[in-house]
Amino acid sequence: MSAPASNARSTLHLPQGDWPTVLDCLCAHFPAIDRDTWLDRFARGRVLDASGRPLEVAHPYQVGLKVHYFREVLDEKPIPFEEQVLHLDEHLLVADKPHFLPVMPAGEYVNETLLARLSTRLGNPDLVPIHRIDRLTAGLVLFSTNSESRGRYQALFRERRIDKRYEAICPALPDLDFPRQERLHMVEGEPFFLMKRGDGEPNSETRIEVLERRGELWRYALYPVTGRKHQLRLQMATLGAGICNDPFYPELIERARRDQDDYRRPLKLLARGLAFRDPLTGELRHFESRLRLDW
Repeated sequence: MSAPASNARSTLHLPQGDWPTVLDCLCAHFPAIDRDTWLDRFARGRVLDASGRPLEVAHPYQVGLKVHYFREVLDEKPIPFEEQVLHLDEHLLVADKPHFLPVMPAGEYVNETLLARLSTRLGNPDLVPIHRIDRLTAGLVLFSTNSESRGRYQALFRERRIDKRYEAICPALPDLDFPRQERLHMVEGEPFFLMKRGDGEPNSETRIEVLERRGELWRYALYPVTGRKHQLRLQMATLGAGICNDPFYPELIERARRDQDDYRRPLKLLARGLAFRDPLTGELRHFESRLRLDW
């Protein structure tokens, strides 16, 4: 049985080798995908050249050849939450991503991603996220809808010319002073998908404020200066206030290894606001999520 089609396109520049055909190269490069699956993808026009034309199954191999293909997963589990489009113009799309939905295809997620859903809805296969947030985090994600202006908007994040605001519900920290700047040296942890505190000069920074106090739980505003993987989750856990329902920090919950999401317990972390000066018009732009974190 064929996998459902996906608009999430991946690209491979064929590596050095002596394969007779593109098919043979793909089979060798992706050993987890059997030859019959690749043959099926060729037959359905799901393997393309640089111009977007379907490749024939006997197309000769050529080192460096740019090949587009579509990642597919059999029996992909649907994620029962809907995204919202908050803004759309000729250059930008701003969406509210629900908890549990990945931004980009990865692992077992292909069609059930924010990118694939929006590409299908808008009929725009060239839609590209300008930044990403964790799968378990909800809130604002900015997309480029126009390849010609894309670099100008990507530079906002690269050059830290965009203000990001998150909200999180975490245990109270009555012994600490707020607002505060939290700086941490972050390194890769074990397993590979975790981060941990390391020695050395800080490479991550976040401003933390308290918005609301409700007994043992507080609502925090988090303003990341840097954008490292799991930065907010690790920094709050290091302070002794791991974000509520976080399956990774401060301790990895065993079910998280098996990717068994508990939809009743979303991570209490929300990408709440984005503000920046538009690089094309000079206009100050501000977007707010319509989602809310429940206590």
